Amino acid sequence: MLLLLLVSCRSAAQQQEEAAFYLQNKGSDTMVNLALAWAERYQQENPQVRISVTGGGSGTGIAALMNGTVDLANASRQMKEEELAQAQQAGYSPMEFVVARDAIAVIVHPQNPVDHLTLEQISLIYRGKINNWSEVGGEDRPIVRLSRETNSGTHVYFLETVLRLGNKDDKTIFSADTLLMPSSEGIIAEVSDNPNAIGYDGLGYVTADVKTIAVSADPNGPFVLPSVETVNNGQYPIARDLYMYTLQNPPTGLVKAYLDWLLSPSGQAIVTELGFVPVLTNP
Repeated sequence: MLLLLLVSCRSAAQQQEEAAFYLQNKGSDTMVNLALAWAERYQQENPQVRISVTGGGSGTGIAALMNGTVDLANASRQMKEEELAQAQQAGYSPMEFVVARDAIAVIVHPQNPVDHLTLEQISLIYRGKINNWSEVGGEDRPIVRLSRETNSGTHVYFLETVLRLGNKDDKTIFSADTLLMPSSEGIIAEVSDNPNAIGYDGLGYVTADVKTIAVSADPNGPFVLPSVETVNNGQYPIARDLYMYTLQNPPTGLVKAYLDWLLSPSGQAIVTELGFVPVLTNP
């Protein structure tokens, strides 16, 4: 019996020690490659630490945080009022950290002659009011609309900021024929294959296989392409913060150490490497 008790105590102690050096991180698909790169570099610098990173969408990550199954939730949008209310009812006060910035690039097939659009034109396209490329200076071709799925923070941001043009009273949704894609990579692949397609994606996912559209909030321009520079100087109109949330408020232990590192020059240098926009001026 004494031997069994000692084994049991040792096992519990080992479990506590392992928990002290293990983080679970889940959420935004836009951020998943960035989060994986962060985790890999941090583990190289801190071999005793293990970090598990999975995607699934911002809503999925926030739900997992509320359920207490992850330490950090990645989100490409802010928590919704109902999510915050749910957390408060459970006795939590989630803490928000802006860990990077991102531009949402509007993309088309490289052979599409359209190279610039206003926010209003993009809104009308996704509302189903503009249905042919000839209506915006292109060829006589039907427009194929692509969007991320509804659990994606990028979907929510684009819906509220672009389709609804920031009008909180507007309840318009995406045109019923919009194709919902399960991943950022899926949108890139479909746009690169379909001359009629239009899509949107985080700047860090855009490849040379697609064409990026210059965007303006004003019909008279200027029309601006997304880049680190145009996000930082406020010229590109479709830019957003990227977040991590923790139930610890304020965070402690490994969670705090990891967040401090993410916001350090070392962590923010990876943001730049992956095509996102750092929150530090000189990472």
